[in-house]
Amino acid sequence: MERRDALAGFLFVAPQTIGIIVFVLAPLGLVVWYSLHEWNVLAQTFRFQGLENYEKLLSDPGLPPVLGATAVFSVGLVIFNMSLALLLAVLLNQKLAGMAIFRTLFFSPVVVSLVAWTIVWSFLLQKDGGLNGILSQFGVEGPNWLRHPTTAMISVIVVQVFKNVGLNMILFLAALQGVPRELYEAARVDGIPAFRQFRRITLPMISPTVMLTSIITIVGSLQVFAQIAVLTQGGPGMSTTVLVYYLYQQSFEFHKFGYGATLSILLFVIVAVLTFLQWQMRKRIVFHEN
Repeated sequence: MERRDALAGFLFVAPQTIGIIVFVLAPLGLVVWYSLHEWNVLAQTFRFQGLENYEKLLSDPGLPPVLGATAVFSVGLVIFNMSLALLLAVLLNQKLAGMAIFRTLFFSPVVVSLVAWTIVWSFLLQKDGGLNGILSQFGVEGPNWLRHPTTAMISVIVVQVFKNVGLNMILFLAALQGVPRELYEAARVDGIPAFRQFRRITLPMISPTVMLTSIITIVGSLQVFAQIAVLTQGGPGMSTTVLVYYLYQQSFEFHKFGYGATLSILLFVIVAVLTFLQWQMRKRIVFHEN
């Protein structure tokens, strides 16, 4: 019976285990293998060259600006996304009329096609687009948002924030609704102002959700590709060329698949390190985890 029980357990976990091996571990191993080769599809060559791609990675003059743009994009996205999502969740947690419509309005972009959403914004952000048309009604001459390094980065961040802020908003709202009302009632009896209630009660109680959304948002910010490809193509210059788009350029535009695999390993290491650091930070900033 013990053997039959053990066999049944293995059979239940077998599909998941096979899926992880086939779709996660095997591709990861192949990426490492490809990074040790120079693979040119056009010339049909596949040559082993050891660590040359990693040496090229360390001396690549284009990598520092790419990592800088990636850092600016990720930091800006995380700060604005989580701040706006928490603010919206706090507003939605109030018992006011029309909250259902308000909630639907901000969550609807999450289910909209990413490419369609980005194409619409690309038209709005043109020199003669809808956004500048609105500004002109107030006597303001808007810039060509996607053709200046600073405004291009801000535009890409804003488009991505509005696309996914609804998801974090719903997660924060669910966490806020789980905070016991008795804590706020006791704080009001003690005369504690609303801001201190938020800082001393709300944030500690929803800290597990804050940790979850921060991990999801940071990892997602490092994987953004479609918005860059549709809005700016990494320009102007390399001001919005994030690591994923640079990886795409090296692999599919310049046909350097070996170096592209090396860049993907760099991306994997960055994501793994950031996730590990965030997971370690939970011991200090996460309360009420159970």
